[in-house]
Amino acid sequence: MSHRTIVGILVGLLLPIIAAAEEWPGWRGPRGDGTSAENGIPTKWSASENVAWKTAIPGKGHSSPSIWGDRVFVTTADEKAGKHTLLCLDRKDGKVLWERTQDGKFQKAIHKLNSHASSTPATDGKNVFVSFHDIPNFVVCCYDFDGKLIWKKSPGEFHSVHGFCSSPLLYKDMVILNGDQDAPKGKEKGTFLYDSYVVALDKATGAERWRTKRPHNIRSYTPPVLIDVAGKKQVVFSGSLNVASYDPDTGKQIWIVDNGPTEQFVSSLVYANGLVFMTYGFPKKGYAAIKPDGTGDVSATHVAYNFVRDGGYVPSPIAHGDYFYFVNDEGLASCVEAKTGKSQWKERLGKHHSASPVSSGEHLYFPDDYGVTWVLKAGPKFEVVQKNDLGEEVYASPAISRGQLFLRTNKGLYCIGSAVNDGK
Repeated sequence: MSHRTIVGILVGLLLPIIAAAEEWPGWRGPRGDGTSAENGIPTKWSASENVAWKTAIPGKGHSSPSIWGDRVFVTTADEKAGKHTLLCLDRKDGKVLWERTQDGKFQKAIHKLNSHASSTPATDGKNVFVSFHDIPNFVVCCYDFDGKLIWKKSPGEFHSVHGFCSSPLLYKDMVILNGDQDAPKGKEKGTFLYDSYVVALDKATGAERWRTKRPHNIRSYTPPVLIDVAGKKQVVFSGSLNVASYDPDTGKQIWIVDNGPTEQFVSSLVYANGLVFMTYGFPKKGYAAIKPDGTGDVSATHVAYNFVRDGGYVPSPIAHGDYFYFVNDEGLASCVEAKTGKSQWKERLGKHHSASPVSSGEHLYFPDDYGVTWVLKAGPKFEVVQKNDLGEEVYASPAISRGQLFLRTNKGLYCIGSAVNDGK
């Protein structure tokens, strides 16, 4: 066999792996739904086994890492010092390349499961965008890959009894953000000093491109999700007593399911099998699916199903094949048929879950708050592949990129796996 033939065979074997290599540019990855197109992601590790590197992260934050090329971005906060920080790490060894800090006034009381750095940064491979709360202002910053501040803007004030979290969504030349808030009430009954809103800023300058008023003026923390329905883009997210879709180019509302299914939302939506799927957890708990091909108020016509049971408040769901999977805060995991919502299985995982699952190949990864990641095999039958215990608390959702899994704990950032697939 010739040298050229051997090289050809090796290239043929490697091409599927290289083709599947992906960046993880923001909250829940390249599609905003927790899925990775890569295969071969590790399923077994510990604090000392199958760890490429671990880097201590100062302060506290529940944001996920974002990865592009040889850069890993993660945010943290120092409450005592009043500082919000963006860290840039070298993905090869975890070394901190630079850090940039913004001073800010922190909200004194937030929810015990929230942090002052819960918003995941977003990157387009050129710049990185972060959002945080400098009370009373909602603040967004843009840095280049060398750490230079390009712009810093505030879309307005932000008020919430539980604190702040609004991860940026990048679309074309815009940054889209959720501004749902507990808007302060005005002197006259039924009036508010500020409105809840969804807003788009210019990526290059931070200038406002469009703003749309949101209903009900009660907090939510769900980042917008970009979906494609019959060749047209929609940006969709759930908020107090509603789920709504907007034209990402103009901010014009396309459709809305109003007056339900519950008052408050934290978990993100996923889109698969022609349905927008969600879980909800306060005050009602359940899961529901909406057909996103309508216009106007579709409350009575486009809700495919709504089951008031088993839903998670904080962890987001994930789709794989013909099924949706989710775990509630108390650790009850479920698999339901996507088209009907019919339950396939319910099984107990950890004692409490805050992080959202990710997937790679046939595997689903569910971290619990105590540092155990439950690796399940996707399918209508419950099968645990592995339980991996880092021995450190985990509230941040994982990221996957180029053969590695990144997992943030309360002490640092782990890079799980060894080989880096650089796609070259």
